[in-house]
Amino acid sequence: MARRARAAPPPLTARVLIVDDDERNAFAASEALEVLGHELVVARSGEEALRLLLTQEFAVILLDLHMPGMDGYETARLIREHPRTRDTPIVFVTAVFRDEAHIFQAYSVGAVDVVFKPVDPFILRSKVAILADLHLKTLEVRRQAEERHSLLEENARISEEKLAAELALRSARERQDAILKSLPVVFTSRASVHPYAALFVSDSITPLTGFEPNRFVEEPEIGLGRIHPDDVPGVLDCLMQASETGAYACEYRWQCADGQYRTFLDQGVWVPDEDGGQILGTLLDVTERRHLEEQLTQARKMEAVGQLTGGVAHDFNNLLTVVLGNADILLRRVEDDPRVVKHLGAIRAAAERGQTLTRQLLAFSRRQQLNPQVVDLNALILGFLPLLRQAVGEAVTIDLALWDEPLHASVDPTHLETALLNLAVNARDAMDNRGRLVLTTEVENGADGARSVLIRVSDTGSGMSAEVAERIFEPFYTTKDVGLGSGLGLSQVYGFVNQSGGQVTVTSTPGEGATFELVLPATDELPDATALPASRGDAERGSERVLIVEDDPAVLSLCLEMLSGLGYRCEVAADGDGALHRLSGDQRYDLLFSDVIMPGGMNGIQLARRAQALRPDLRVLLTSGYLGEAAQQGPHEFPVIDKPYERADLARRIRHVLSRKDVEDEARLRAEG
Repeated sequence: MARRARAAPPPLTARVLIVDDDERNAFAASEALEVLGHELVVARSGEEALRLLLTQEFAVILLDLHMPGMDGYETARLIREHPRTRDTPIVFVTAVFRDEAHIFQAYSVGAVDVVFKPVDPFILRSKVAILADLHLKTLEVRRQAEERHSLLEENARISEEKLAAELALRSARERQDAILKSLPVVFTSRASVHPYAALFVSDSITPLTGFEPNRFVEEPEIGLGRIHPDDVPGVLDCLMQASETGAYACEYRWQCADGQYRTFLDQGVWVPDEDGGQILGTLLDVTERRHLEEQLTQARKMEAVGQLTGGVAHDFNNLLTVVLGNADILLRRVEDDPRVVKHLGAIRAAAERGQTLTRQLLAFSRRQQLNPQVVDLNALILGFLPLLRQAVGEAVTIDLALWDEPLHASVDPTHLETALLNLAVNARDAMDNRGRLVLTTEVENGADGARSVLIRVSDTGSGMSAEVAERIFEPFYTTKDVGLGSGLGLSQVYGFVNQSGGQVTVTSTPGEGATFELVLPATDELPDATALPASRGDAERGSERVLIVEDDPAVLSLCLEMLSGLGYRCEVAADGDGALHRLSGDQRYDLLFSDVIMPGGMNGIQLARRAQALRPDLRVLLTSGYLGEAAQQGPHEFPVIDKPYERADLARRIRHVLSRKDVEDEARLRAEG
């Protein structure tokens, strides 16, 4: 190995430390020493000098004896105690301590000389020059020693490198073989003509396929013979083109020793030789990658469908609000005409079916309003069991395999019951109304330590193919005959579980039934035993003044008629700016009832906050076509009623919001009285 030429070393310089609290003395010393060309550093105290000595090397220290705080003696003693500075020459400079006792003390703490003030510049330069020159010679000797040591180390390094290179060359084959075996890649060499017999296959083929490498060399037909029949034509075309284009790449399914197909990416180059050439390539198992890609594609498809269905449900909810609301108003006005009541009842029933469909759409798109609470899944299933038995019929046996301890999760119990009902009805239909349905609950501990609770619903029905299983949660997808299902039941299950922070999966084989697994996050909280369902009484009335903000004229007209009919004094605005204009006037308002999404750049949440800034005592109730509208605006503190709403529901929510205001007003008056 050629030795590199060494660059000339940089010139050595000496650094002098002047320690004096008197700026004039320090300046005088600097003036006297400047001609020497050394670097001069001034410290105004012993403490500052010690800090400088910890980071810099000095040829000589000019140290004033008489300084406030730490004097020269103490400073010198500390300098001599530190391994880094104990050999640095110290010259004491003093105008006071001239007696022998002080001079003796100066030498005893490590001084090499003492200079008296006023200092003779010539004498000071001479003393510093000698000490600095000695320091530079010491540095030069040290540098030469370091260079010699460096040369010895370099020679040793070169010898070691030569020895290491010889050892590396000797073990290269072994290391290369070990690396090739550890890689998830198979290296191959095959003939360039049919049947493209293998000439070499690396050992890494065995853990991937279950076959030893020699099988491929000894049995030329095994390579092409175990490719999936549907993939063979494409592979042959790819290999034939290798000699023409110089490279190839193809992907195919190959049957392993256990009978299962795995997907391989086969790519390489054609190398000419005297025998007609070889095809050198690599095999990479991409089975899991393709599976993950399929899962990602499916998730993206479901998300896109969810966004579409959520938007459709939002618009449909506005229409249903108008239909249900007006039907409700008309029913109260024509109670004495049975024929009209019958037709209005049909309109209302159809609208309610539409409402059910939109709720299922919103469930799938994860934009429904959930009211999660801590529930014991075992207790919920046991309480819901009679309804499940009624739904599936007597010919279907329902068996339970419940965990022997309570399983707590924070979910919306009503939507969970709906999900279980949808799964049970789906299983009943798959079993032609007779068979066995098993509900199992378990605890599942994840790799990250997180606990989950699992609900498994298994049936003995007809099962489904992999293609059907991939689409089973899509809205409106159904394998039932026309009119026997909307295709939204399992979509509701998918949306509810995902919105609750869980996952739902299905495993099935045609003719062997299906198993759905609902995995939900567990909680250590306990159920609230005092929680009671809300009662549905008659529509509650009021007389407060309400500002209605709604951009849809039909919905606005309906709200106005509903609330006016309940006794409220109402005023309206089509957008946020119009509402703020009214709120800026002298008229008093008790409640702001606003849609979340409105034109004009200001949504209902922003309007509510600005309105309460103007009128802190104003109560707010928002309304939304779906949960996503409010959630997309970020967290907020305002109550929301979902569309479509009925007159009684709206009346009850308004009274609830206003009653909180009444309680606070009464408490404030009592405090003031």
